[in-house]
Amino acid sequence: MDAAKLGFEPDTVIQELGWDEDTDEDLRVAIEDSTGNALVDGDYGDVVDGVILWWRDGDGDLTDALVDTLRDVVEGGPVWLFTPKIGRPGYVEGADVAEAAPIAGLSTTTTSSASTDWASTKLSTHKR
Repeated sequence: MDAAKLGFEPDTVIQELGWDEDTDEDLRVAIEDSTGNALVDGDYGDVVDGVILWWRDGDGDLTDALVDTLRDVVEGGPVWLFTPKIGRPGYVEGADVAEAAPIAGLSTTTTSSASTDWASTKLSTHKR
């Protein structure tokens, strides 16, 4: 698994939100290997270079969760939204992401396969 293909860069600090037992551990390790840093949680208390959000249908309000990703991320920093692929438990409709992202102040840049079970939608923050 090549996290660099998803846009993770060396020497960056990535905050992880929405972790649960179903998250892809190999993908998490690949991100840490690519950045050279352990993932930090929501209690990190400092600015981060990017945020990953694991999200499943039924987790609550996606717009609110995306707004929460902006709390600690550096201006212009990316947000990676990981959702279960079609046919997997917790699958999230692409239309839900397309609706929630702009309301939260994010723009969709790329969508790709992140792992066997998870899709990645890379979102960009707007310059404030």
